[in-house]
Amino acid sequence: MDEVKVIEIKKSIFAENDKDADALRKELKDRGVYLLNLMSSPGSGKTTTLIKTINLLKDKLRIAVMEADIDSDVDAVKIKDATGIKSIQLHTGGMCHLDAEMTRQGLDGLVLQDCDLVVLENVGNLVCPAEFDTGSCRNAMILSVPEGDDKPLKYPLMFSVCDVVIINKTDVLPYFDFDMEKCREYIRMRNPHARVFPICARTGEGVDAFAEWLLAEVRSWKQ
Repeated sequence: MDEVKVIEIKKSIFAENDKDADALRKELKDRGVYLLNLMSSPGSGKTTTLIKTINLLKDKLRIAVMEADIDSDVDAVKIKDATGIKSIQLHTGGMCHLDAEMTRQGLDGLVLQDCDLVVLENVGNLVCPAEFDTGSCRNAMILSVPEGDDKPLKYPLMFSVCDVVIINKTDVLPYFDFDMEKCREYIRMRNPHARVFPICARTGEGVDAFAEWLLAEVRSWKQ
């Protein structure tokens, strides 16, 4: 019987996307536009968190949002109605993530000279979106209390690539077996440099700290 031939793949299948992402990031830097890639599982509170954050910052920054979903325009409409800012919907055609080229296509639908900050609300998923560099300046993700404090152990890449972890729905901590200190420890295991912001997007508690961090980031990026 012939031996099975083994082929070692020496070039990353993501290499072309990484190249596109680096080029997009440089272009955004040259134009003074800060792109935040926001990821999470469905139902974590991304859109509610964005609404609260935008309403804290919209008098200080020119903001636009790109909402990525497999279908519907529910979130884009919700953002526009609740904040009054420019919001566009990106349909991924069934794909569970955005890559750099797809992000560029979304940015082409905005007037970038009128933007200081663009937030990409990525497709709800803790796996695929973490694998693709979108060209963003920073990656952030939301972990909600009902999901459990062990998610950094189960989805290591997501927590490894994120500069910021927002722990949402702290108002329900008494009703779930969620240990905040353990969660922080697990996050540090994956990414010791990640900033952690516990918040309750429903009430707004803690969102101001995240908004202040983001404002400082945008201002630094534009220097």
